[in-house]
This record gives sequence, structure tokens and C-alpha cells, in this order.
Amino acid sequence: MTVTDVAYTALAKNTGTLVPAGTTLVVGATDYMRVVNAAPERMFLEVSNTDDDTNLTFTVLAGDYPPALRAGQGNLAVTVAFGTSQMIGPFESDKYLQSDGAIHFYSSTITGKVIAWKLPRGSA
Repeated sequence: MTVTDVAYTALAKNTGTLVPAGTTLVVGATDYMRVVNAAPERMFLEVSNTDDDTNLTFTVLAGDYPPALRAGQGNLAVTVAFGTSQMIGPFESDKYLQSDGAIHFYSSTITGKVIAWKLPRGSA
């Protein structure tokens, strides 16, 4: 199993933020990606699909219980059309937070990137 950490890019109030290159997507099954020390309600993921003819499915894994009391509602799966980007989130910690304090996710293809954005306090 391979775990790829995705670092936050923090947004600041009243200023601009340089958009990073992003982290190449990881295909799920046994491999996944995560944002450690997640602040789910202040975080969203920007997922780009660079393929020119295939949609991808991006899956945010349900958390574990505890702390995610509503983890039983299942994973969040979002289709990202080919050649586009999609913003996913913010997230509810009681559905998606893992006991290690991370949010876990993976993709159906490696043709794309993900950026984890963190909103400043008082914005969510």
C-alpha cells in the first residue's frame, strides 16, 4: 500500500495566492492520498482531469468511527469530466475524518492533479 500526502495551500484574506502545480492523482484499491491534520470544514480539493477523452471518478473516503459519527453514510464520489477541473468540499468532519486526523481520497485514473486548499479562519 502506498499513501501519498497532499500538503495544504493556505488561502489568506485580502491577498492573492499562487496556484501550486498540484499532486498527481493516485488510483485507489490499496493506494490512496491524504491530507494530514485536516480541517475538513475549512478545506476543499481542486481536482483536475487532464485526460482528453475520459471522465474520472474522485472518491473521498468515509471516515472511521470514532470520530466520524456519520461515516456509515459512505464515501463521496464525484465525476470530473475530461479536460476540466472541479472543486470538491468543504467536508463534514463527522462524515469524512479518519481517526488519524486525516482525510483520505483516491481517483479512478492518474490523469490529473489535486490541490488541497485551506480557507482562513472565519471564512467557513
